[in-house]
Amino acid sequence: MTATMSVPAPAWAEAPAWVAAEGPGGDPPWPEDLFGAPPGPQRVEEVGLPDLRQWARWLGDPEVFDAVDGAADDVSARCIELITALERLKAAAAAAQARVTERFDRLQRQQQRDAGVPADRLGEGVAAQVALARHESPVKGGRFLGTAQAWVREMPHTLEALAEGRLNEWRATLAVRETACLAVEDRGAVDEEFGEMLRSRSTMGDRAVTAALRRMVYERDAEAYLRRIEAAAKGRRVTCRPAPDGMTYVTALLPLQQGVAVFAALTQAADTARADGDERGRGQLMADTLVERVTGRPAERPCDIHLDVLITDRSLFAEDDGAAEVGGVGPVPAGWVRRMLGGIDDPETRVQVRRLFRGPTGLVATKTAGRFFTRGMQHLIRARDQHCRTPWCDAPIRHADHVVGHAEGGPTDLDNGQGLCERCNHTKQVAGWSASVEPGPDHVVRLMTPTGHTYVSRPPRGPGEGGRR
Repeated sequence: MTATMSVPAPAWAEAPAWVAAEGPGGDPPWPEDLFGAPPGPQRVEEVGLPDLRQWARWLGDPEVFDAVDGAADDVSARCIELITALERLKAAAAAAQARVTERFDRLQRQQQRDAGVPADRLGEGVAAQVALARHESPVKGGRFLGTAQAWVREMPHTLEALAEGRLNEWRATLAVRETACLAVEDRGAVDEEFGEMLRSRSTMGDRAVTAALRRMVYERDAEAYLRRIEAAAKGRRVTCRPAPDGMTYVTALLPLQQGVAVFAALTQAADTARADGDERGRGQLMADTLVERVTGRPAERPCDIHLDVLITDRSLFAEDDGAAEVGGVGPVPAGWVRRMLGGIDDPETRVQVRRLFRGPTGLVATKTAGRFFTRGMQHLIRARDQHCRTPWCDAPIRHADHVVGHAEGGPTDLDNGQGLCERCNHTKQVAGWSASVEPGPDHVVRLMTPTGHTYVSRPPRGPGEGGRR
């Protein structure tokens, strides 16, 4: 077998022979034909960041794995071995990323402590920097930071299983989640027991891992587990998020008894309606019954809501097929908006059309001499940005914020305004963070972090903008 590489592999990944035998304890095979012999212990300084980036470019090159010669059965077997090895590589990379993240947190806290930051504010902005580095939202960055701290400081056996490929990142995350209610000593004991179990039972799926961990937690500290169940009831809530094809998911997180009771009531109402000859499907009847009982109005009658729809005049009046934009939902077909507006004939339902004009340099600029954005300016900022402007953060906009702070001389106008979620707005105030706006029609914001890294944010394309931005 031969493999052609357009990007050179690391120096230790050049051995040509296929060796894919299982290691001690049933470790996944390591195909040395493409990866070479696994290297011995090396420090980061010896491997080097350029080598890691070269690895990423090499693995991303499709020609590396396409040029495989040999009999079909041979190649198929080697492909399976390679898939296994790459999965092991992903798990090891996740473990390494966790160790680096935990160290970064310690270093940042020490720097903040040396700078005189109060103890209750140590660690501010760390999760946001981790999120940007991982191309994730700040919420997910915070979750990974907490998970990395738990793996490194309290669950070394789980981290070891992840690094060796006996556990993937999600199942290792489940271990952190299921043991979060325990004291540090009890969590360490469960981690040791769980690590020992993985040595003989490394084929458990998500459900089996979760069940085994819950059993261990309950046997270790039953009172803590019961307190966790009681505390979970305080997190009951109802959420709404967009779904494809002009639909939405309305989800209720309820205590077990209440959730079962709600579902049973909807089921009974649907079964009764079908028995009386209603031709709607069972799921349709349950959904319509939910709407009617919550809103107090027939399901087919529009409710009094505020819905922001951005649509060009051509799409609204001339039946152009360009996409429209619904605030908080995203792009929808213009035809769907026309049908929705045309189907509202209820005299009690009001439809307000606000005209918004775009000039050659962007939205028509407005400015105020005050410290705060006016309500109309906030509406324009939300219409332009649609969601939080921090890169990779899709959270709803809660604050219309100055890019360059008002105290630093930043004007209160659309060019210096951006929509941020509450978390990102607070993070931006931490020492070492700054932002600026590049001149031009596309409203490019540059965000600088305390480590000197820069990230660029652009607003999404609006209706009718075509290739702009």
